[in-house]
Amino acid sequence: MTATRAQVVAEARRWLGTPWVHQHRECGVAVDCVGLVIGVARALGLVPPAFDFNGYSRRPDGTLLAVCDMHMQRIQRAQMQPGDVLVVAVERDPQHMGIVGDYAGGRLSLIHACGPRTGHGRVVEHRLVWTPRMQFRAAYALPGVG
Repeated sequence: MTATRAQVVAEARRWLGTPWVHQHRECGVAVDCVGLVIGVARALGLVPPAFDFNGYSRRPDGTLLAVCDMHMQRIQRAQMQPGDVLVVAVERDPQHMGIVGDYAGGRLSLIHACGPRTGHGRVVEHRLVWTPRMQFRAAYALPGVG
């Protein structure tokens, strides 16, 4: 199946406010950052309903980018558009991901499930700003998004 970038962003926004719980994948009930990407892709028919990636630790173990490389097409940072997947390092290792959205004034936003340590504990959207706590590691195009 295929989806537009606008459909990906709209579906990700439907998850806003969903509480953060490690390794959950249910809109409005509980989700983590990986679950948000999987849930959005499932809802749009971009992956089979049974597709999942679980068993990961809350601490980075060095496998996140390898798993993303197996299931999505890596793109350059300059190519990132709304509807793509962004992987960031909060400290030094790639450990967090979300969906790129559109923001006022032609800027980009990030829709992602934040854990309780950040003070959010739910899916939020905010303007994408690079800081020492939000470091670019990779960007990906979801399969079937055009």
